[in-house]
Amino acid sequence: MKYLDYPPIWLLGFIGLTWALAQVGLTIALPLWLKALGGVLIALGLGLMALAAFAMWRHHTTVVPHRIPSDIVTDGVFRLTRNPIYLGDAFTLAGFALLFGSPAGVVLVPVFMAVIQSRFIAEEEAWLGTKFSEEFQTWAKKTRRWL
Repeated sequence: MKYLDYPPIWLLGFIGLTWALAQVGLTIALPLWLKALGGVLIALGLGLMALAAFAMWRHHTTVVPHRIPSDIVTDGVFRLTRNPIYLGDAFTLAGFALLFGSPAGVVLVPVFMAVIQSRFIAEEEAWLGTKFSEEFQTWAKKTRRWL
């Protein structure tokens, strides 16, 4: 089922699980400002994803996991984090957890990040380290994986 092993599928699955946990009563009443923060996190997440995808498009490299990149992107939002798309996914999941009033959903965010790390980031960083050895090492030393 490699054709289903993509980060948006994982994100939708975790959002669905967060929603399901809220539907079975694992919720708390959150103040309006926390729900608004959820909306801000979703917007921030989507914005990070868009900026990263645009930067990768400018460098003529793939945004598709499981494909070997043709270039290493270290400018734009990639100066702040080595994985802005995955960080955007995590912000989006956290935002939905707040919107749903689901503390269990908030707890799922680090679980989601661990899944993304093992399913995608490890492989991508291995490719970058092999194909762009010196540039990747320099970038990795000064840029955190997440934040």
